[in-house]
Amino acid sequence: MMRRATNRQRWGVMLAAIALTLLWMAPAVVEAADGAKKEKTKVLYHVDGKDPDVAKYALALINKHIDAEGGPENIDVELVVHGPALELFEKDKMDPEMTKRFDQIIEKGAKAEMCQVSMKFFGKTIDNLAKGFVATLHPVAVKRIADLQQQGYLYIKP
Repeated sequence: MMRRATNRQRWGVMLAAIALTLLWMAPAVVEAADGAKKEKTKVLYHVDGKDPDVAKYALALINKHIDAEGGPENIDVELVVHGPALELFEKDKMDPEMTKRFDQIIEKGAKAEMCQVSMKFFGKTIDNLAKGFVATLHPVAVKRIADLQQQGYLYIKP
């Protein structure tokens, strides 16, 4: 003769089923959390003024930021330079301290872009600039900055 389950027994079976389901799902939840944690931080640094101290400060911040994130494998840094700041990055005129800081961030994987319109305005080419610069993907730097922000880059302007 079969006995019917009581409400208490039904609740017990249901709670056991929920607990087993949660235990089964736990590795996937941990894996998802680890996956999200490993996503690179995306940061955009913007330099457009002619003050060398501000430019040096920006480069020092980038260097420290890369280290703070645990190294280049954890951060994607874009440095976008335009306007009067172009003259600070001319390879033949760069301050030795600035050259050192710039070389450090390039070695750590930072990408440096110079505005195409600014190069044209100042009569310069990529060859005139510190090694490591490329022309902005869009001729106008502010458009490039907006595009990077739409791609999820955090904006920092020292």
